[in-house]
Amino acid sequence: MKPAWDSLMREYEGHPSVLIGDVDCTQHQDLCSDMGVGGYPTIKYWTDGAGKEDAKPYQGGRDLDALRKHVEDNMLPKCDAKDPEGSGCDDQEIAYVAKMIAKGGEAVEKELARLEGMQGSAMKADKKAWLAKRVHILKGLAA
Repeated sequence: MKPAWDSLMREYEGHPSVLIGDVDCTQHQDLCSDMGVGGYPTIKYWTDGAGKEDAKPYQGGRDLDALRKHVEDNMLPKCDAKDPEGSGCDDQEIAYVAKMIAKGGEAVEKELARLEGMQGSAMKADKKAWLAKRVHILKGLAA
């Protein structure tokens, strides 16, 4: 699981709204005990505004695809491609939705495959964030 977790940390490094990290409980026993960690590896996550008492246990798969899907589904800001004006999409996302709708379903599938292949690549934090947003939008359009 460690290689998958490290890859996920690299993908979201510098992301404006998602932080992926780890704690060595052999070195930080007090913190781990305080957070209710009793076995290793234990994965906990928080959503925006949550305090330490609001930690949620992660129960999903331990491979990179499952971890990535969890982040996309539960931790990223949401822009609903089916309702970009009413779902909190920013101006850049609204423009991207309109552009991809105009291109059609085949272009959406092709672009989604291309962008998913880029996930995990080295790039600046703002580029990674925009990549994650586009993937989320394209998945919404493809559904």
